[in-house]
Amino acid sequence: MQNLYQLKERAKTPGMVIAEEAQSRKAWGIASAIDIYGCSPEKIRDAEVIRRFVVELCDLIEMKRFGETQVVHFGEDEKVAGFSMVQLIETSLISAHFANLTNTVYLDVFSCKAYDPEVVQAFAQQYFEGKTSTLNMTLRM
Repeated sequence: MQNLYQLKERAKTPGMVIAEEAQSRKAWGIASAIDIYGCSPEKIRDAEVIRRFVVELCDLIEMKRFGETQVVHFGEDEKVAGFSMVQLIETSLISAHFANLTNTVYLDVFSCKAYDPEVVQAFAQQYFEGKTSTLNMTLRM
């Protein structure tokens, strides 16, 4: 008899379902928007930490990076000040803005190669030590 942990491990998460649906419906791609609140101020204000995040994320979801990760700090208005990141991937794009005022990460992943957005959400929240996060997933047809 299987224990409860094993049964939970076999249950499909919404992220797994959308990845399978993208393949079965021949969607152009999956877009996910992840907002992570209460992040580590030190991590979101460090360009090298952000670059390492991109490498680790791409390895995790098996996306091939195209070119170097761009990380630029800008924003005269305190509301938007912080780093922005862009990473081209062979199947599209990963981008994020790191808002200093609120210690929030706004992460977007778009790819025509299927991936599990919930894996991205969990990894990013843990990496940036966020307290909570939200995830919106969309199939792009």
